[in-house]
Amino acid sequence: MNKCSTPSASAHLPTSSVMVVFGTRPEIVKLAPLVRSLGDAAYVVHTGQHYDRDMSAVFLKSCGITRVHRQLRMGGLPRAAQIGRGAEQIAETIAQVEPSYVVVQGDTNATIAAALAANASGVRLGHVEAGLRANDRRMPEEHNRIMVDHIADDLFAATLANRANLLAEGIDEERILVTGNPVVEAVRTQRAAAGSDVDELERLGLEPETYVLATLHRQENVDSPDNLLATLHAFNEIAASGWPVVFPVHPRTRAMLTALGAEHLLDALIAEEPYTYERFLALASHAAVLVSDSGGIQEEATVLGRPVLVVRDSTERPEALGSFTRLVTPQTLAGETSALLSTVTRTLADLDALPSPFGDGHATERIAEHIRAAVAGARDESA
Repeated sequence: MNKCSTPSASAHLPTSSVMVVFGTRPEIVKLAPLVRSLGDAAYVVHTGQHYDRDMSAVFLKSCGITRVHRQLRMGGLPRAAQIGRGAEQIAETIAQVEPSYVVVQGDTNATIAAALAANASGVRLGHVEAGLRANDRRMPEEHNRIMVDHIADDLFAATLANRANLLAEGIDEERILVTGNPVVEAVRTQRAAAGSDVDELERLGLEPETYVLATLHRQENVDSPDNLLATLHAFNEIAASGWPVVFPVHPRTRAMLTALGAEHLLDALIAEEPYTYERFLALASHAAVLVSDSGGIQEEATVLGRPVLVVRDSTERPEALGSFTRLVTPQTLAGETSALLSTVTRTLADLDALPSPFGDGHATERIAEHIRAAVAGARDESA
């Protein structure tokens, strides 16, 4: 994956010719560099899948997205309704704006909704982070990512393993471009632009590498009372052992704890509202261990050189397993965390010497160059 050259001036595209659709925090993180690269050519659509202010507006600003051209309202709905309503509204937006290209990322309901709308509208579709497979059909995300890959025209695979997954499913290799993952440059850009992290740590009364940073939001953990309560009890056990647990609480997680009458399990934790991206990265950069069920954090940790205990049965990011990440269950989490913390100084030193398996930090350049060429080529053919 060599660094792409800078596109020539002739590759500049018309205003709003590329529709970039996202609806969740990870999508914002990974598509923000592309939005900035495309400039006026990007027409930004936010589906509203993450519709809480702290999950959208504040986060957009922290990632450098200064304008959303179209804000939809598909948040808070059941999965089928999110996909159906999102596809309908995005198709209407495509008809109004008439872009030459639509870009989606990942595996959310927003992603499949936009992909279906683009396909139905006959607009060329690019899928960033194509080819991820957990081989776990219980996951709604697995169904989403497979369907998007099979209808997308351009598949931007982060790794060679992702490319192999696509080829194994019979997808034409000419549709696949191995680019690396934009998360690498997103993290590097944010960290380079950040000020001192000292204030953030002092605000929480923490010292570097003396605390655990945890997140939890996935359906299999949050919507299962047994898993949610087991995980929160594990967090409390970790905190009681002398390692503070910083826990920015996802709205979905807080709502379920309230419904279960279990909000008291937050009392012994440093439980806060969701962080802006720069604040989260500041704390992640100095955490001894990360605990999460997030796919994006598994990637971000490889750039930051931090170990992650992944509270899931499977992962679509096996590239980091055995080095940066390890799968755990809610029931084994406390013991696994204790074992990792007992050797964390050596672990951090080992990880600091490892490169991220998700690319060299130039994924966005490759993706943007391909899109420019595709759109310019389509314009030439129609002229």
